Amino acid sequence: MKGLAVFCLLTVAFLVPRDLFYPETRDVEVWFGFEVRGGWALLTAPLHWGIFGVGAWGFWHHGARVLPWAAGYVFYVALSHIIWNQTSPNGQGWLSGILQALVISIPGILMLRARYSIGRRCREEV
Repeated sequence: MKGLAVFCLLTVAFLVPRDLFYPETRDVEVWFGFEVRGGWALLTAPLHWGIFGVGAWGFWHHGARVLPWAAGYVFYVALSHIIWNQTSPNGQGWLSGILQALVISIPGILMLRARYSIGRRCREEV
C-alpha cells in the first residue's frame, strides 16, 4: 500500500507544476469526461491534487481499506475517457474511448481483487 501512496504523491508532484506553469495543460481540466477551460480549469485543478493527496494519505494510513474507493475512482476515470473521446474535438471516438477505458480499468480490477484477497485472508486467520 505504501507504493500506491508514493504513486499518489508523485502524481501530485507532477500535476501541480503542469497545471500551474504549462499553458497547454493549465487551461484544460477534464471532469466527468467534459473539458473545462480557462479560469474554471485553473480553479478546479486543485480538486485533482486533493483527490490524489487524499489517496496518498489513505493508502499510507489505512492501507487496503482504501482500495474500493481507489478502484471506484479508477472506474470513474475509465468512464470519463469514453465520454471525453466522444465529446471532445481532441477525442478519437467510441472505439478509442472503450479501448482506453478497458486498459484504465485494469488497475481498478486488480485493486478490488486485492481487497477481496486481503479480506478473505483476514477472515481465515480468525
